[in-house]
Amino acid sequence: MTSSFLLLLTLLAALGSGIVAGIFYGFSSFIMGALGKLAPHEGIAAMQSINVVVINPAFFAAFFGTAVLSLVLGVVAVLDGSVAGAALLVTGALLYLVGCIGVTMVFNVPLNNRLAGVKPESAEGAEVWRHYLVAWTRWNSVRTAASALASVLFIVAMV
Repeated sequence: MTSSFLLLLTLLAALGSGIVAGIFYGFSSFIMGALGKLAPHEGIAAMQSINVVVINPAFFAAFFGTAVLSLVLGVVAVLDGSVAGAALLVTGALLYLVGCIGVTMVFNVPLNNRLAGVKPESAEGAEVWRHYLVAWTRWNSVRTAASALASVLFIVAMV
């Protein structure tokens, strides 16, 4: 793999992880707070809609495309330790893959699935919503930090 191509992949991974961090930051810093101020049935309905609409090519390209780039960069850096910034690339890749993708699949998706299974107007829905707001936002903040740190590490690896 040429150094120019590796640099391009690293730039794209930095950009992708930064975009994903920004999306998640918006949710942790104000969107979930705003949804939490709504009546539970309104917050549930809004988040259920968000969780359907987010499944789209633009988000998937950033979210999973960055995962693929991270995996490639991590493997290349492990196989060829002489690559400039190899340790930074591996660490950035692990942060994104574990802290963003892994946390999403293990924590946020099951919470989303649980929320999808309740009727917004039900007592069960209100109970699930109270737990969801705290737990989902906590894990989303982990994803935010991991994605942002991965972006920083990819950027530093390029200089």
